[in-house]
Amino acid sequence: MKLRVSSLKTLASRCSSRRLMPLLLLPIVLLTACVSYEPRVLVPALNLSAEDLSLNNTGSSNNLRIDFGLNLSVNESDSLTNIEVLPGVRVRGVAENSAADSAGIQLGDVILSINDIETNHPDVIVALQQQTNADTEFSFKLRRNTAVLEARVIGRLVGGSSALRELYRIDPIATRAGYRTELISVRGQADLPAARVVELLDESPLEEAGINVGDLILSINGENFNSAQDLIRRLNQDFSLGDRVVLGVYDDQLLVEKTVQLWNPGRRISRIALGPLLQYESSLNPDGNSLSVLDFWLFSFYKYSRLGSERSHSLLGLFNISSDLGELTEEGN
Repeated sequence: MKLRVSSLKTLASRCSSRRLMPLLLLPIVLLTACVSYEPRVLVPALNLSAEDLSLNNTGSSNNLRIDFGLNLSVNESDSLTNIEVLPGVRVRGVAENSAADSAGIQLGDVILSINDIETNHPDVIVALQQQTNADTEFSFKLRRNTAVLEARVIGRLVGGSSALRELYRIDPIATRAGYRTELISVRGQADLPAARVVELLDESPLEEAGINVGDLILSINGENFNSAQDLIRRLNQDFSLGDRVVLGVYDDQLLVEKTVQLWNPGRRISRIALGPLLQYESSLNPDGNSLSVLDFWLFSFYKYSRLGSERSHSLLGLFNISSDLGELTEEGN
């Protein structure tokens, strides 16, 4: 059998083209390849507090009042054709562990009077709460269905000196520490703001830098700040997690600079894309990941996905296996 020279050239060209095909596809795969990274753990969003907090802490007895813990409305009849306002006020809600709850008042009760004062409108009870500024026992006359009952309710004081007071400011992310603003005198400079370290949370980078509870921080990267809140704002807005900052610590009449690496959540691979050859993605919220091999849009040679404890495998889009899937069940009363 004889082969023509032209046939040999054609065969050689076909063989060489087959060898070149993978080489031609390689640049396409490399051009579409990418790797993405995300933090290894979920980093919560931090809402910064205002410099000055309004806590309504007046301490004046004029702001004291009592609270029964009731949500009331006028006592309307239940008839849809003959709506009539009846005596008393209807209880629409009772706060948990409130004075009314402790006295046994329930949703739907009708309060007829308090200390023999008729209560035909919720405003009567609101005025009574505002005019009383001491723990006082009240006699509630109420109707529950067809029974008339008496409840002894001790009103509880709210407002006034019982308002919140500020302890310190906290940075739960960058330095994982709590600070309190103090004014100190350094080298003849009076009333210089400083941040006193009052608490160190777990994995605080301050410990590794040799900064302990009780230390005073005066500066960040050589610049003074206005308060503990200002220090927290700069740490979380002017720098990224894992950055290194220099904190000026006032120690025994000396200003010592200490380098602190802000808390670093680490990083993980969140996405790998190699054209149609391989696609991988993972997420922390919701917790899951997926992998596809030879993905040709309409179908994949192999595809794996996990969402929580649910896992699924697919081969050529024809064979599907799922495991650890939850079931919907109905429970009886």
